[in-house]
Amino acid sequence: MRLMQGTKAFTLIRGVAILIVVKLVAMYVGLTVISWLTDQIINWGAIMLVIVFQPEIRRGLEHLGRSQFFKVQANQEGVRLVEQLDDAVQYMSKRKIGALITIEMDTGLEEYIETGISIDAVVSSALLINTFIPNTPLHDGAVIIKDDRVAVAAAYLPLSDNPTIPKALGTRHRAGVGISEVTDALTIIVSEETGGITITRNSELMQDLTHEDFLKYLEVHLVSNEQKTSWADRLFFASWFKRKEH
Repeated sequence: MRLMQGTKAFTLIRGVAILIVVKLVAMYVGLTVISWLTDQIINWGAIMLVIVFQPEIRRGLEHLGRSQFFKVQANQEGVRLVEQLDDAVQYMSKRKIGALITIEMDTGLEEYIETGISIDAVVSSALLINTFIPNTPLHDGAVIIKDDRVAVAAAYLPLSDNPTIPKALGTRHRAGVGISEVTDALTIIVSEETGGITITRNSELMQDLTHEDFLKYLEVHLVSNEQKTSWADRLFFASWFKRKEH
């Protein structure tokens, strides 16, 4: 369910659930023809599901092969990812180069990956910086990182319509909040107006992070292999807001 959440397959699952409800209602009420029709659909449903869900089944098997059941992710990969992200973000922040970088966590981002231009490259600060240089073909849109690799660039993310988002924030920030409302992805935004660094996750918007706070948040969520819980997020937010007040 986690792999399919955020993809078109999730909509199809709701359709299957509705079909099952119709079948049960038809049996209870005695609608013979409708019951027979749903029986035919269900009988051939296994073949239909394999055809319709073929991309999701393939991705699920690939994800299973990469999972911790068979391979323990090296902690050094997370350290390297944080280092490359930090180098790129600090460079772009100082020069006010706008950027939107989304990192897949547990929820699949395939629906949004499909909207971008395929890169499939190892994450490096040089690649990220070159991608967001203004007036280049890939600078408009989001870079999506999946499994420690740059999956796509110029991807489209859903825009949030949350009225509490400050009016001064532009499309990048609304896209960052939007993707955080429908998935658990971690998104980094660099403002081209101020150079400020923002992180969005779980519908939270953290603006103008210091270098120390930025690194600390990435290390907590990308370096450690232990499962993160909501109290860790709350602890970080409390510490960050306390410093902002002072």
